[in-house]
Amino acid sequence: MENKRRIGTEYEILGAEFLEQKGYKILERNFRCHQGEIDLIAEKDGVLCFVEVKYRKNAAYGYPEEAVSYKKQMKLRMVAEFYLVYRKLPLNSSCRFDVIAVEGQEIRHIINAF
Repeated sequence: MENKRRIGTEYEILGAEFLEQKGYKILERNFRCHQGEIDLIAEKDGVLCFVEVKYRKNAAYGYPEEAVSYKKQMKLRMVAEFYLVYRKLPLNSSCRFDVIAVEGQEIRHIINAF
């Protein structure tokens, strides 16, 4: 399990660097609450982006973005809502959910993934 966490952390760092190169400001990494965790919370052009980072060595077991199931999406929405309340931000803030999919050496940024 420790090895999976270490690998996950490496790709979350890679995802954050990728977003920063695209002009995003990283506000939070691994934001946790009792509902779950969001890998990255970033901001660009006044839009708050809740970002899930997924990695797969190859597509043998599916594409990384396919791992963001409906159940995971619902959990991310609850954590995002908690984040807005926790940071005292308006619940109608301009937000979206993105996915950084890393497959081998390829990085895909799926904007407004769900």
